[in-house]
Formats: sequence, C-alpha cells, structure tokens
Amino acid sequence: MLIVMMLAVVVSACGKSSKVEVGIVLPTKDEPRWVQDEQRFKDALKDTKYSAEILFSQGSSAKEKENVDALIAKGIKVLIICPQDGDAAAGAVKAAKDAGITVISYDRLITNTDAVNYYVTFDNVAVGKAQAQYLVDHTKGNGQPLYLYAGAASDNNAFLFFEGAWSVLQPKIADGTFKVANSTEAIMLQDTAELSREQQSKIISQVTTNWEPSDAKNKAQTHLTAATADQKGDVAILAPNDGTARSIADVFGSDTAITSFVVSGQDAEKASIQSIIDGQQSMTVFKDVRDLVTSSIGMAVSILDDKTPETDGATDNGKVEVPTKQNDVIVVDKENVKALLIDSKYYEEKDFTGL
Repeated sequence: MLIVMMLAVVVSACGKSSKVEVGIVLPTKDEPRWVQDEQRFKDALKDTKYSAEILFSQGSSAKEKENVDALIAKGIKVLIICPQDGDAAAGAVKAAKDAGITVISYDRLITNTDAVNYYVTFDNVAVGKAQAQYLVDHTKGNGQPLYLYAGAASDNNAFLFFEGAWSVLQPKIADGTFKVANSTEAIMLQDTAELSREQQSKIISQVTTNWEPSDAKNKAQTHLTAATADQKGDVAILAPNDGTARSIADVFGSDTAITSFVVSGQDAEKASIQSIIDGQQSMTVFKDVRDLVTSSIGMAVSILDDKTPETDGATDNGKVEVPTKQNDVIVVDKENVKALLIDSKYYEEKDFTGL
C-alpha cells in the first residue's frame, strides 16, 4: 500500500509539472531584443498561478509551425506568438484555433487569417513618425541627402513603421528639405502623401534590410559606393531598428566624404544605448518591453480566468479586425538616455561607460 501511495504521488507530481497553460513562441534567440523578452516573460509569469513554455523559431517559419504544434500537443489554452513571417504564420495559428486555443499575436501582426483573437503591440505608426521627426528636427538646410532603409518585407510592422516615417518625411522631401539618395521608387513617389500598400512595397523592396545588420551593412556600402558628391556631406538616415542602425552608422562613419550623419533606430538595445552615449547612433525609439510583456500576460490571465481582456482598438490584418492593445513609445537620445533608461531601472548604469 505504501508503494502504491508513493507511486500515486509521483504520478500526480509529474502530471502537475508537465501542465502548460500558456505557450509563447518568439522569432529568434540571435537578436538581443527577443532574449530580453524571454526573461521578462519568465519574470511576469512568476506573479501568476499559470505555467508557460517559451520556444524560439530561429528565423524559420517551418520551425515556428513545429513549435506551435508541440505546444498544442502539451495542451496549452493560450498561444502568444510573435511571427517570423506575418503571412506564413497563418497556418500555425489556424492549427491552434482548431484546437480551441486563444491566439494572441505579439508585437508583430499575423496577417490574412481569422485565427488571431487578439493583438498586443506598440503604436508602430508612431514609431516611424518619431524616427522621421528626429531626422527633420536635426536637418541641416535644404537639399540634405536622405537615405531610407526598412525592415523585412515579410513583416507587417515594417510597413507600419515606414507608413509613419513617410507621413513625416514626404512633405520635407516634396519641399526640397531632403533629397532621397538611395531609392528611385521613393523619388518617383515623392509627391504622394499617402502610399498604397503596393507603393510602399516598391520602396521597401529597394531598401529592405530584412532586419539583418549584415544586409544593412552591405546595402549601405552599395549605396555609398554609387553615391555622387552631392549625396554625401551632411546626411540623414532612416534606419528601421537598432541592429541595422549600428551597421549603417559604421559604414557611413567610415566614409571620409560624409561630414556628419543623423541615424534613427528602435528597441533601445544595450549596444545601441552605448552607441548613442558615444555619439554614433543618434536616437532610438524606446518600446518598454516590460509594458508589452505585462499586457500580453495580463491578457492571457484574463482569458484563462474566463474574463474578457482589455483592448483599446482594432487592427485590420487583411482578413478580420483584430482586437488590439497598444502601448506607448518614447524617443531616447544622448540628452535623456540616463533619465529614461538608467534611472527607471530598465538598465543598470554599470552596463555602460561615459554616462
């Protein structure tokens, strides 16, 4: 009888330890942003009664589908997923929906499917506007060369960032403040205030970095090699995120014909914060991942508690209007970096030099 009781306890414990209510799928472990997200998800879950498993897709939509299938097999009730490719993820989340799982699209929107229940993100159009406004605010006279770069064409966020940036930059391109140096498509569309998705695609296809620093570096080198003398000097650079911004800054900084440059970024990665302190990268858009993670976990807990999650709008994913929770973004540069990122305990002062 004692042996039977002990076996029963072991079986019960094993059953409890293997129970997973929330599955989380992130794009890759190769970028600091997503590693930070992993830890913050773990920290946020400590305050709940629910367990979760976090998997990485390593830049592969096929691996992403495998991850979702594995989590479905473990009996999750809520899936939080940041897609590698917004369209390609539709198949993975359909499988989750068919299994009765509630799907939360995290940070990036999963497109052209009705299998997404909620979307938690930052105001991505506002991100692009903030990047562009910084370039406008730091321009040095008429005719300043403007280099445009964008994220991956497979990521809906890249279009939202560019939409926001174009809304600010286009009037300044049209009036001659900026002169586009690296996109013939942007030059042809410089008098078009609101671009269609197809028109955005034409520009983005010329200036995409695929979110890869190496791609950004190669593209920047190609552009500067082809640039004429009047496309150098004091320049403005729209870089889509921190990883690409640092690579692009390295290229422009090594060209002796570049007198000065202002380059945007986003994500407030540690390496870029140091770059900003050192006067290389000009700014970053701070998206407090703590808020995004908290919103996502709060939404998951509401669902598991049979409550309706709070949202503040809806986003068209090409198939349905997805109930959306948006979080604010903040511009960080050398002037306010300590107050916003160190004093707020987002990062520790010991991680940086020159503060």
